[in-house]
Amino acid sequence: MKRYISELIGTMVLVLFGCGSAAIAGSVLGNFGIAMAFGLSIIAMAYVIGDISGCHVNPAVSIGMWIDGRLETKDLAMYIIFQCIGAIIGIGLLAAIINCAPSLGGYAATGLGQNGFGSASSVGLDVIGAILVEIILTFVFVFTVLGVTKKEENAAVAGIVIGLTLAFVHILGIPLTGTSVNPARSLAPALFLGGQALEQVWVFILAPIIGTVIAGLFFKGLSSEDA
Repeated sequence: MKRYISELIGTMVLVLFGCGSAAIAGSVLGNFGIAMAFGLSIIAMAYVIGDISGCHVNPAVSIGMWIDGRLETKDLAMYIIFQCIGAIIGIGLLAAIINCAPSLGGYAATGLGQNGFGSASSVGLDVIGAILVEIILTFVFVFTVLGVTKKEENAAVAGIVIGLTLAFVHILGIPLTGTSVNPARSLAPALFLGGQALEQVWVFILAPIIGTVIAGLFFKGLSSEDA
């Protein structure tokens, strides 16, 4: 249970600070600043809960670890459940904070850092493009996570590498889809906002899962002793 609670807290922090930066200060921070907010959240949590749960804070990462044989099926299910709960709590806190600032006009006006395509994409990326982008970005992110955490001697730097990788995939992805690579991070704001965000969230659940399955299978094949 300590691992599951750690995943809840870690995902809550990631979503609150990452999505919060996009919703409240996106126009000031720009894409790079928002990307760094997501990345720094991972770095912070990695050095707090990494030794407890591995700091997945992302169903895609947990699925990748499961494919590589580093996570049991029971734990996979519980990790995903607690990650989603943590994301929902994080977005709930963000919505409450926004609604406490009348000048922001409420979270329906600011948004909650949700993902989207078509008219919800800064560049008008269509659904096929969104699926492709999320598969590629998730593949790169999860492939990196699997690689850097494979050897114990990398433990001291793993959190930094993972956080910076999350930041750099966000730099490319934010103007395209808002960058998901994390189904829990996408589901939570969609549940609060409804409408278009909820209608489109299937892309940001399905595509990251496809991306992580590809990453997991490639990594397992490349790192096997028979390869």
